[in-house]
Amino acid sequence: MLKRRPVSLLSLTLAITLLLSMFASVAAAAESDGQAPQATAASSMQSYVEAMQPGWNLGNSLDAVGADETAWGNPRITQALIKQIAAQGYKSIRIPVTWDKHIGAAPNYTVDAAYMNRVDEVVRWALDANLYVMLNVHHDSWLWVSSMEPKHDEVLARYNALWTQIANRFKDQPNKLMFESINEPRFSEGGTTNEAKMNQMLQELNVSFHKIVRASGGNNATRPLVLPGLDTSPAQNKINELYNTITKLNDPNLIATIHYYGYWPFSVNIAGYTTFEKDTKNDIIQTFDNAYNTFVAKGIPVIVGEFGLLGFDKNTGVIEQGEKLKFFEYLTYYMKEKKVTGILWDNGQHFNRTTFKWSDPELFNVMKSSLKGRSSNAVSDLIHLKKGTSVQDAKVTLNLNGNQLSTLSANSKQLKQGTDYTLSGDKLTLKASLLTGLTTSGKYGENAVINAKFNKGADWNFKVVVYDTPKLSATEGTTQTFTIPTDFRGSQLATMEAVYTNGGNAGPQDWTPYKEFGNTFAPAYDSNGIKLLPEFFNSVKDGEVTLKFHFWSGDVVTYKITKSGTRVTGTAS
Repeated sequence: MLKRRPVSLLSLTLAITLLLSMFASVAAAAESDGQAPQATAASSMQSYVEAMQPGWNLGNSLDAVGADETAWGNPRITQALIKQIAAQGYKSIRIPVTWDKHIGAAPNYTVDAAYMNRVDEVVRWALDANLYVMLNVHHDSWLWVSSMEPKHDEVLARYNALWTQIANRFKDQPNKLMFESINEPRFSEGGTTNEAKMNQMLQELNVSFHKIVRASGGNNATRPLVLPGLDTSPAQNKINELYNTITKLNDPNLIATIHYYGYWPFSVNIAGYTTFEKDTKNDIIQTFDNAYNTFVAKGIPVIVGEFGLLGFDKNTGVIEQGEKLKFFEYLTYYMKEKKVTGILWDNGQHFNRTTFKWSDPELFNVMKSSLKGRSSNAVSDLIHLKKGTSVQDAKVTLNLNGNQLSTLSANSKQLKQGTDYTLSGDKLTLKASLLTGLTTSGKYGENAVINAKFNKGADWNFKVVVYDTPKLSATEGTTQTFTIPTDFRGSQLATMEAVYTNGGNAGPQDWTPYKEFGNTFAPAYDSNGIKLLPEFFNSVKDGEVTLKFHFWSGDVVTYKITKSGTRVTGTAS
C-alpha cells in the first residue's frame, strides 16, 4: 500500500521530462542580467512563515483512505503525541485530512458530524500546544477532485460545499491556524492530459477556495491561506502559474506551497545515484533559488508542505545512512537560507507515535542542527576492513563546511591525535593500530563506531565494518517469489545492474542498467537473501539476464538468472 502518492517517474519519457524541466528551471532562474532579484522588506506573512520553522506532518492518519485514521497502520492520534511534537522543538504541524468518505450526498454534501468533530479535536490539541497548524483537503485531490473536467459542476459544488463547512467550523480559531486549498492537485486520474486545462481548473479551485474562506467571516477574513500549483511541484513552469494566481488575488495573507522529495534518481536510488553528489546538490540549489526568486524576493512567502525522500515509501534504508544525512543536512540548511519553511513528511517512519522516540536520532539531530548553520560530515560514514588482510591506515576526507573537528571517540573513550589519528586540513587519517584494536572480535559487520564532534553542528559517526566478498548461491523460484541465498559477510548492498546477456538493459526503466532499490530488488539481511521483486520481472523478457550487485565495500558480484515464463533459475558466476 502506498503511504503517500508521490508522482512516479517510471519510464524513459518521464525521466527525459524531468531533465528538461530541470534545464527549464535553470533557464528561468537566470534573468537577462544574470542577477537574482533582491528581496523586499519582510512582510508580516513572511515573518509568520519563518516563525513556523521547523514543521512536521501528521501523515497517514486523518488522510488515510479507509475505515478510519488507523487504516494505514498508524495508531489513533492522541493529545500526548501532539504535545510531544511540540516538545521536540517543532513550531508547526500540517494535518492532512481526506474527507471523501465522510461527505454526504448532493446537493448539500454535508460532512459527517463525528468526523468534523474529530478533526476539530486534533486541531485544537495542536493549537493548545502553541503550534502553527495547517489544515487541508488531502487525498480528495486524486479520489474525486481529479475528475473535474468530465464532472465539472459536480466536483466544484462538492469542493465548495466542503470548504464552506470547514471555513464555518474554524472561523473563530486564531490565525495560527491556516488553510491549504488542496494537496498535490493534478487531474490526471480523471483523464485530463492537457496541462493548460489543468492549470485553468486549479486556478478555479484556488480562487473559489479563497472567496469562500474570506466571505465566511470571523478570523477567516485575514486567515493565512496556502495555495499550491499543479502537483504542488517546484518546477518553474508550475510555480509561474501559481505566482500568477496569487498576484491576481491581491491578498497579503497568501502563502505559496511546494513539495520537495529531492533529485529523483537519488531520491529512489536508481541509475547509479547512490551518493549525495553534485547533481543531487545542484537540484536543491536550483529548486530553492527558483522558489526564492519567484516568490520570496517578491514578497510572497513559501512553505515546503512536504519534504523527504521518495525511497522512504519503501523503507528508510533505500538510501545509505551517511548519504541520507548529507542530503538532509544540506536541504534543511539551504531551505532556511532561502527563507523557506520546511515541513517534514512523516507517515510514521520517523517519529514513533506510541513510544515518542525517533527511529533515526542521527537524522533528527542533523535536521535540527542545520537550522542554525552547517554541520560537518565526510565523504563516507563507512570504514571497510577486509577480513583476513593486513589492516592499513584509513584516509578520509572531511566535509568541514566551515567548522573544526573537536574530538574523536570510540567505545566511550576519547582518541588521541597523533597516536590514534592525524588531521591535516580536511584529511583525517585513522591509524591502523586504532582500527586493529576496534576489530579484535573479527566478526562480520559493524564492529565499532567512531564519533566525531565538531565545534558547531551535529556529530558524525564512522562505522568500522569488517567484511569479505559476499557469496551468492544458486536457486530456483518464480517471478512472484525469488530470493537469492546470500552470505553478506558484513557487506551492505548499494545497487544492482541488470542487462540481457545478449545485449540491452533488463527490467523496468530500461534507459538505465541500474535498477530502483526497494522497487525491483531488496536485500533481506536478517534472512540472508537478496529478493528480486515482481516489479522487476514484470518487465523482463524470457532469457538470460546478467546481474551485478554493487556493495558499499566496493565489491561487485555477478549473478545470472534465466527466466522462462513464470519460472526463474539463478546461478552464481
